[in-house]
Amino acid sequence: MADVVVYVDGFNLYYGSLKRTPYKWLDLGRLCTAMLPNDRVTAIKYYTARISARPGNATAPNDQQIYLRALRTIPNLSITYGHFLTHSVSMALTGVTPTKRVWVDKTEEKGSDVNLASHLLRDAFRGAFQVAALITNDSDLAEPVRIVRQELNLPVGILNPHQHHSAELKRIATFVKRIRQSDLIASQFPTVLNDAKGAIHKPPSW
Repeated sequence: MADVVVYVDGFNLYYGSLKRTPYKWLDLGRLCTAMLPNDRVTAIKYYTARISARPGNATAPNDQQIYLRALRTIPNLSITYGHFLTHSVSMALTGVTPTKRVWVDKTEEKGSDVNLASHLLRDAFRGAFQVAALITNDSDLAEPVRIVRQELNLPVGILNPHQHHSAELKRIATFVKRIRQSDLIASQFPTVLNDAKGAIHKPPSW
């Protein structure tokens, strides 16, 4: 039985397995234990950014805060925040002749993958784990995974929330497992749970 630290790319998990599903109320502690049954999960590190209200989804920021509060009931879980950056870019309209360009506001999540990669490398150099596992399918994380695997000789697994595996991550990881619908169903928080402040209710829209 090895000591494992799990690094969770929150948005990659959301867009890969949770968006438009009834499984958003996901207990990451239960999921990690189920995905790594022969190991001891000593820490779960969750990387995300605080979202803003969007047209058609005004409750999203409050729903996220409720979920983050639920996650904090997991004793060995920590949350690290990136941020969103919005800027205007010129883009071409498709199917229009002659070509017409318009200005659009583009919002990108920044920092989470850098934070995850930095913490993975720091923890590896400090000997903070025997095995690392990343919940992601982002090939941008291939280089830090390669460093930990090949230069520090430590196992790194990928728990993939997407249907298809990143070829680059699959090539360098020690193991790759896909998070399946059955794993999500078996790893839900109860509809109501409690922390020191009182009851935490699953968001109605979830």
